[in-house]
This record gives sequence, structure tokens and C-alpha cells, in this order.
Amino acid sequence: MSGDPTGAGRADTAGPPSKEAPLTGSHPLVYVVDDDESVCRALDRLLRSAGYEVMTYTSAVEFLPPPGPTAPSCLVLDIRMPGVDGLALQRVLNAEGSTIPTIIITADDDPVTRAAAQAAGAVRYLTKPFDDEALLDAIRDALDEPEPAE
Repeated sequence: MSGDPTGAGRADTAGPPSKEAPLTGSHPLVYVVDDDESVCRALDRLLRSAGYEVMTYTSAVEFLPPPGPTAPSCLVLDIRMPGVDGLALQRVLNAEGSTIPTIIITADDDPVTRAAAQAAGAVRYLTKPFDDEALLDAIRDALDEPEPAE
């Protein structure tokens, strides 16, 4: 089940999420993996309003196997999830040679978890609740995008 039961959060709304995520060619793709459907919906709305394509998943298992190579893309990943947690998913991605930039989001901030996320290669670590602009900045950094003009 997708993080957005209406399918609106998917780049491919006809059926289950496509593992070969389509890109229009003009918008980067952001994958969101968080077991909280309300977080998935909120991030879907925020990221789409900022011009990104978004695919949401409510579990690490749902995200696996990882989507085929698409560029540019990044992953926004919650740590605390039932079953396979975000750090375990990051380790799987690393073992498979994935280079997708990953932004870790978590409500349970502690130094050990932060160090583990950084050791796993997270490009940014954000504690919930976080400012929308902090996430957008992290995504721009992950995608190597310039800051928007003011």
C-alpha cells in the first residue's frame, strides 16, 4: 500500500508504484519513505508545490527492491519504522551500490542514531518537526541544485 492511498503521491498513478519511476525530464524525483501516512501526504504536497515529482512509500519493504536508476533523484527516509527501519534500508542500499543521496528524518534524535545515519552516508539529518525550508534546502543540496532566487 502506498503512503498515499489515493495514488496522488505517486509519479505513476495507474496501479502500484512503478519501480522504474518515470520522470518528465523537467522535475527531479524525491522518494519519501515514512510509516506515517500523514507525513507522506504532507511531504508529497510540500515537495510537489516546490516543483518536485514525488513517490511515497509507507515502509522500507515497500521501497525494496529500490527503484531503477533515475536521475536526478534523492531519498527522504524516516529512521523509526516497524519491521525494517530506515538505517537498515540505508545499509541495504549501500550494499547494493546505490548512490542515491539520502536525507534522514526522525522524531527520535540521539547522538548514537545521528552518528549511525552519518556513517551510513546520509547527506542531511533532520529532526521532526522540521521547518519546510530546512527540508527543501537539504533536497537542493542532495540534488546539487542552486538556491532559489528571492
